[in-house]
This record gives sequence, C-alpha cells and structure tokens, in this order.
Amino acid sequence: MKKKPGKNREFAVITYSFLAVFLCLIGYFAYFQFVKSEDFINNPYNTRQDIFANQVVRGKILSADGKVLAETLTDSEGNETRSYPYGRMFAHVVGYSTNGRTGIESMANFNLLRSNAFFLEKTADELQGEKSIGDNVTTTLNYDLQSVAYDALSMYDGAVVVLEPATGKILAMVSKPDYDPNTIAADWDTLTAEGSGSSVLLNRATQGLYPPGSTFKIFTLLEYVHENSDYESYQFNCTGSFVKDEQSIRCYNSISHGLETLKDSFANSCNASFASLGTTLDVDAFAKLCNSMLFNSELPTNFAYSESSFSLSADTATTGEIMQTSIGQGKTLVTPFHMALVVSAIANDGVLMNPYVIDHTENYNGVTVKEFEPSVYGNLLSADDAALLQDYMSEVVENGTGKKLISDNYDAYGKTGSAEFKDGSSSCHSWFVGYAHREGKEDIAVAVIVEDSGSGSEFAVPVARKLFDAYYGN
Repeated sequence: MKKKPGKNREFAVITYSFLAVFLCLIGYFAYFQFVKSEDFINNPYNTRQDIFANQVVRGKILSADGKVLAETLTDSEGNETRSYPYGRMFAHVVGYSTNGRTGIESMANFNLLRSNAFFLEKTADELQGEKSIGDNVTTTLNYDLQSVAYDALSMYDGAVVVLEPATGKILAMVSKPDYDPNTIAADWDTLTAEGSGSSVLLNRATQGLYPPGSTFKIFTLLEYVHENSDYESYQFNCTGSFVKDEQSIRCYNSISHGLETLKDSFANSCNASFASLGTTLDVDAFAKLCNSMLFNSELPTNFAYSESSFSLSADTATTGEIMQTSIGQGKTLVTPFHMALVVSAIANDGVLMNPYVIDHTENYNGVTVKEFEPSVYGNLLSADDAALLQDYMSEVVENGTGKKLISDNYDAYGKTGSAEFKDGSSSCHSWFVGYAHREGKEDIAVAVIVEDSGSGSEFAVPVARKLFDAYYGN
C-alpha cells in the first residue's frame, strides 16, 4: 500500500519556507553590511562616531588640487584643534565640526574618523594608547573658482554655485554673510543668540529661498512652447507695461521694448510680454512642468537644503497671481543650488547628473581608499527642450541682457533676473543662471544671486563673467 504524501508535502513546505526566510535574512545582512552600514554609521545621531573620535585623529579635507581646507592640529600635550586655513572662504561648503557638524564635515564624518593606515601601524598605536591618523577626503572643489566667487561677491550678501554639468561635480559654493570656522566655538553664543536676527550660519546656496525674478522665465517659456506649436510666430508690442483685469506689470525701469518675437522677449527679459503670455497658459500643466523641474521636490544632495516652492493652482489663482508668477515674482521661491541644477541639465542636453562634492578618500599616506564616480539622476527635460533653451539662452548673451558675457574665449548662455523682494519697494536681488562652453574643455554651469543690489545684468552677470574667465583662462 502506498503512503500518503500529505505529511511529507507539509514538511517540505515548512522546510523551504524557513530556508527562504533564512536566505532573506542573510541577504539583508549582506546588503546592510556592504551598502547601507556607512549611511547608518555616518548619521549625525549615531553616538558610535564619538567612539571613533576617541581612537582616530580626524583626517584632512582637501580641494581638488590638494590644498588643505580643514585639518586637525595636535599640540605637545595631545590637545586637538580643528583648523581651517582658508577661513571664511570655504566656511559653508566645508562646514565645521565643533558645536555640531555641517557641510562636508558632516557628510564625510565617518570617512574622516576612519583610519586605513597600515594595520601594523594601527596595532602599534592601539598598544601604545595613541590615536591612529584618520583618512583624508579629497573634494571636487576648485580652489581658484572658489576664490574668484568669494571675491566677486565682495561686500554683498548672496550665493554662488558652480557645477560641472557632464559629471555633477560641485566646483565652488560660496555663501555670504559668512563666519570664521576657526572661532566657531568662541562665537557660538553670538551667532545663535535668540532674537539676534543672524543668518550667518545659513548656507544661502542650498538653504536660501529667493524669488527667482526673470530667471523663472526659463520655465514660463518652456510651458508656452509646449502649449503652442506656432510659438515661432509669437509677437508682442511692448509699451513698458501690460494691464489685464486691472492688474498691471511693468518692465524693469518701465523700458519700452517695442515689437518683439518670443526669443526677443526672453533675451530682453520683457516682463510685459511674459505676463501677457502667462495669462494664456494652462495653470495646472504649468504647475506639473515646474514640479517635474524639481519644484516642491527633494533635491539630489546630502547638503542641508530648502525645497523650492511653486504654489500656483488653477482653482485659486487670480489674474494678478498668474502674471506675477510668470515673471518669477509672487509666491514662487527657489534656491541658487536648484537653479544651478536646472541650467546644468540644460547644458547637458536635458540630463541631470547627481551633484557630488567628494571625489575620493585616501589614507594619510595618499593611498586611495574609495572613489566616487559620476552618476545620472535622470532626464530633467527632453533633448529637444534643452536645445531650444540653449538657443534662447545664447540669444540673451548675444543680443540681450547678458551682453557683458560675450567673449572670444568661450560661448556663454544664460538668463538674467532682477527679483523684487519688498512690497512697494524698488529693491532687487540680482540673478544670473547659465553656463559656458568651449570645445576641448568641460562646460561649467553657474547660479549667482547678489542680494539687494540691482539688476541681474549690472551685478550678477559680472560675477559670472569672472568665473568663466578664470575657468577658461582669460
């Protein structure tokens, strides 16, 4: 008589189920160990890092060309002091590691407190009760560009971001007002005093939210083109202002631009024209486009940042709000870093690379431990849209508000902006976003904002010019 297979089948099911669970656990532990463990260890709330600090002297932070941006100095009694040789110039991007951690000091904390010195050397250090020397972090930061950006902002508050579109490398990041990271502990109470109104510790490049002014016309233009296949036949007669439903928009300084095409309107940064065409747009489609361009979205970065906001809605938007939004005023707010990502994608034919600031880590003898490679974030816009914007941004430089960027040494592309930030006031933030190209050398993309200064062509464009000239060797 044959045996019934029921019990054997049940036994097999239970056995294979436990085996599957076991394999899943092994897989998870392997994934955690080799992929996610560093993220958990490097979390600022992980107290295990304090143990590392008792065993390892914090490593150096270096620029791309090997200049020391941060190092730990140890005196004869073993007292450690974190030193920042270039002080205020790299304050926000490098950050500090006293009274908390910010910038690269925070995102690379685990790397800086890990020692990959020769194991016999580390064993000897442990036996003698001495600390091992931590790994160095080499960044993508270009010292010359950082210096030019810092000096070009001069006495003004504001921010500068410089990216390499083809790779996502962050080449420079400046924020003013600044602070001296060498005296952060001594100055802490003053910098953080309640009611002091101080925003010195804020990294305006990634956390500063500003009205984008006419730089936002990049998005308005794109939406108009999407909705109007005959956009090349667009014409507008600018008399210096546009009025609809008793709402009025003036061009900067009430300039009358005369009869303009769409490209002319963009190059001349004509508020009247863009307010007019803005009232014809599908507001919900406009919002969808802006959200796809990283508004109201997380940004691909480990720096502390603020989300840019676009809040126009077809259900509630008034004519005045639509007109204001179309020229980059109203409730729309952006960070310089966000705008740098957008123009970087435009320069890179629509593809946005993940921005990164750590190139590689090495032990204190210079032996490479880990390299960080460029990676693709995704297509922020189509290649056709990117090509159109490249064409229009070239016109801004050739015949529009960016003429100061005309050079025999490179081709510049961009959009200027003058963003009003006080109701009933003529005070403006000066904006420029764009990039430069020359055969045989990587492009660079920049976002510049100069607070409370004036028009984009007067203040932000000269900053961009100095950066392009420095990079291309003028």
